[in-house]
Amino acid sequence: MYELLFKQFKKELTQVDLWLDMAAEFAKTKSFDVNTLLTARLAPDQFPLVRQIQTACDTAKLACARVTGKDAPSHPDTETTVEQLKARIASVLAYLNGFSAKDFEGADSRKVSQPRWEGKHMLANEYFVEHALPNFFFHLSHTYAILRHNGVPLGKKNFLGTLSLRD
Repeated sequence: MYELLFKQFKKELTQVDLWLDMAAEFAKTKSFDVNTLLTARLAPDQFPLVRQIQTACDTAKLACARVTGKDAPSHPDTETTVEQLKARIASVLAYLNGFSAKDFEGADSRKVSQPRWEGKHMLANEYFVEHALPNFFFHLSHTYAILRHNGVPLGKKNFLGTLSLRD
């Protein structure tokens, strides 16, 4: 199960990278600086686009680190351009590419905790399914919605990416 979910993190972060390329092309055709989209948000109390992408990246890397017991790379949240966000995505993908199915062995019995949980924990499989995956897709969906709301021509196929279709 972890391998399949883990692969989904990699696939979707690759999609976000493509969305940023589409945003840059859209901005070029409309003659505006693509980096202005980084502060866009759907609601005043919502994270802007830049933070949505940073959080999706953090969720993927930290979930895999917590489930496997490995250390995650640190990213200081200083991105101010689309190119810097793309570099962050590339960095997280490189980290995720360092995992194998073996790294996830025994994860069902591993405990995961966070300081905000005030001493409580979840088993890694519960954490992954109940917390990490929904959090990842929450920020991914908002990234998509912000770009879409601002005119970037994304569709469902761009969200889903390549499917494993067979004859």
